[in-house]
Amino acid sequence: MVRTMALLPPFIRSGRMRRTAPHPAGPRPAGQPEPGVPADDEVLLDAPDERLGPALVAAAQGAYGPAAGLLAGTRERRAWEDRDGYVLRLAAFARSRPEWLQRWRAAAPHDPDALLVAAQLGVDRAWPSPGRAELLREVSPLTTAAARGDDRDPVPWRVALDHARGSRAGHRYFEELWEAAVRRAPHHYGCHVAALRYLASSWHGAHRECLDFADRAAQDAPAGSLVQALPVRAAFAYLTDGCGGEVPRERLDAAADRAIALSGALPAATVRPAEVRNLLLYVLIRLGRHRDALAQVRLIGPYATSFPWDRVSDDPLGLFLRVRADVRAAPLAPPPRHPGSARN
Repeated sequence: MVRTMALLPPFIRSGRMRRTAPHPAGPRPAGQPEPGVPADDEVLLDAPDERLGPALVAAAQGAYGPAAGLLAGTRERRAWEDRDGYVLRLAAFARSRPEWLQRWRAAAPHDPDALLVAAQLGVDRAWPSPGRAELLREVSPLTTAAARGDDRDPVPWRVALDHARGSRAGHRYFEELWEAAVRRAPHHYGCHVAALRYLASSWHGAHRECLDFADRAAQDAPAGSLVQALPVRAAFAYLTDGCGGEVPRERLDAAADRAIALSGALPAATVRPAEVRNLLLYVLIRLGRHRDALAQVRLIGPYATSFPWDRVSDDPLGLFLRVRADVRAAPLAPPPRHPGSARN
């Protein structure tokens, strides 16, 4: 887990490594109304949407039917972004409660949806281990089976891209996986994030190159695609890394502006864009753009996400609430923009 607290503003540094309850925000100064911001006790961390929630409840009771129906529906609709997010959440749930997935696989061993969740679970279980590369080699048959499950589906290829990064696969093999992924869905956000992570890990500190990749992908993607948030993800990696060459401030602002436009085009206070908005909020704070940060706080509504806050704190919800309180109390005059690095 990345720990780069020396690079964070003081109000974020104060929350490092604490698991205590967050301090409640103080009263709003007189004359500064704040519409549309829920109270601290109304904020949810990693809330499921209205489709995923019932599937998780059923899984907790040992039933796999709702999860199977949910994922089958995403294939039928070719809702690949939803599918990717659901697979990640279902696999995360199965790490501690695997019985429902075991029943599913026993009942339908060739079900492409069950195979996909199992492949994601295998990658997730291997990732924290010092012997990750060896464990991931044992997961390879699962990722291959998942990729063969439905030839239209890019999500198994996102899992395969993550698998390749974890097993330190060579560039040529990764490029083959990447070509297979984008052939199925040229603007799939999850696959692009996986590729960005691979670039960042293969050429640590090459932040300009990562931003170049993210910018090209965003320029090629439709205006409403989540790929529009890829540059701000690259900016986040730069701001939290602490090594590599300097990135001009204007490039970071441009990445934030692109994500702001995406956020503004999506429904306010909803689950699907919540992670992008939480990520954007972090980057805007690091850039000192408090007026824009306050706008994202309002668009986030009650939906906090673990990422990016868990990259800098062991208490992501507490940190989000503290950050939100400071953003709400900050002066709203826009800071001057200037060229140069915004890393420190």
